[in-house]
Amino acid sequence: MRRSASEKMELIDLVERTDLPVRVTLRQLGIPPSTFYGWYKRYLGGGFDALHDKLPPPRPRWNKVPEKVRAEVIDLALKKTELSARELACHFTDERRYFLSESSVYRILKAADLITSPAYVLLSASDRFQHPTKRVNEMWQTDFTYLRVIGWGWYYLSTVMDDFSRFILAYKLGPTMATTDVTETLDEALALTGGAERPSPPPAETAER
Repeated sequence: MRRSASEKMELIDLVERTDLPVRVTLRQLGIPPSTFYGWYKRYLGGGFDALHDKLPPPRPRWNKVPEKVRAEVIDLALKKTELSARELACHFTDERRYFLSESSVYRILKAADLITSPAYVLLSASDRFQHPTKRVNEMWQTDFTYLRVIGWGWYYLSTVMDDFSRFILAYKLGPTMATTDVTETLDEALALTGGAERPSPPPAETAER
């Protein structure tokens, strides 16, 4: 499936913001890790423009953004630092009734040195655990399933699953994907299993026997 540069940027932003492991997020989105890291490498090297599958040929700058508009974009970006280039483009178009593409906003911000590198670099993860579980409740997995509802936006299904039995212990559907959502789902799982009352595990030497 061929994706536009805007779609790739949206997915990169989504993966960077989630609290979940990259491998889990990509699996839920149905994106092969090799494909995602290819996009991410191009993005780190060349920014938004590098996400285009094929750069358009040079053309006359008849549509160059006026200096007054560039100044207004920079002013808006400084006031709303939480917005991405895509969100700024939409906000500016709605508020000022002047259309600006995401790529134009990105170039303006980059020229003004307002585009920074990510605070961290995503690392590839292994496809399987080196030490698989051998009993129930030895380890739980938390996960999010992404559900895009047209007209409503993204919804997230938070689940807690026992790694050994693959049994879903608890789940919660909501419009956010924050640490608190995972915590609430974990609390439900603990209430179901009585995890808060479980005794401490035996010493390592006893467990090995």
